[in-house]
Amino acid sequence: MPHSPRAQVARFLAEDIGGGDITSALLPRARLRAAIVSREPAVVAGTEWARAAFVLRGCAARARVRDGRRARAGQAIMDVSGPARGVLSAERTALNLLSRMSGIATQTRALADAVRGTRARVYATRKTAPGLSYFDKEAVAAGGGMRHRAGLWDAVLIKDNHIAAAAASGIGVGALVGRARRRHGAVEVEVEGVRDALAAARAGATVILLDNMPPSRVRRAVAALEREGLRSRVSVEASGGIGPRNIAAYARAGVDRVSVGSITSSVRSIDMSLEARA
Repeated sequence: MPHSPRAQVARFLAEDIGGGDITSALLPRARLRAAIVSREPAVVAGTEWARAAFVLRGCAARARVRDGRRARAGQAIMDVSGPARGVLSAERTALNLLSRMSGIATQTRALADAVRGTRARVYATRKTAPGLSYFDKEAVAAGGGMRHRAGLWDAVLIKDNHIAAAAASGIGVGALVGRARRRHGAVEVEVEGVRDALAAARAGATVILLDNMPPSRVRRAVAALEREGLRSRVSVEASGGIGPRNIAAYARAGVDRVSVGSITSSVRSIDMSLEARA
């Protein structure tokens, strides 16, 4: 199981501060009031953990914009106050979390808007930076997406290498799916063709992941599952090479899930700054 998010924030602070903030130590022991301002439009995410960074340094912080809400360029999204040394030693950690998470939420919201009106929902993947998985998935949720699995421990996803490893020991896909169903109930199976999608559904998969298939083939796979009377038994997910330009086409192909790794692996952080106030 992962470390608690608050403990992770404490680790992030410790990594940045190290043996001490030698610049802030030059300041007098005075108090400082400041605000975090978004320099561009954004869907805000991460206010709880930015606040935690300041609190851990003996400061107070209050969000003006809640997670999942939009902020305008130039809008203050958080007020901060406390010892100047504490505020400034937590500044970068708080901004790093808030900027990254808001970037993920903003990108996710754009994709969620693109599939609005279809049955599809936007899902995250495990393509995250080490140590940031929890925060990245929280940001996806704030943007209107779905977290998918948090890690290897909370859901079964049988991929091509699992199938190859099992085959080396004489275990077929059907037996592997059956073992997963007995132990865990639900099981997702990654496939790369229509025939494999049908085989996985017949074997008892509850989610079929159509990997790196163009929308036309995805549509054929969904139609094949419907013809075989298997569509109602499974959720269908499309994954691989999906982004803003083609996500609507995948959604219209009839899938339930569209997973997009880039929302957490290729993050463009939102430009935010901490500005001292008189």
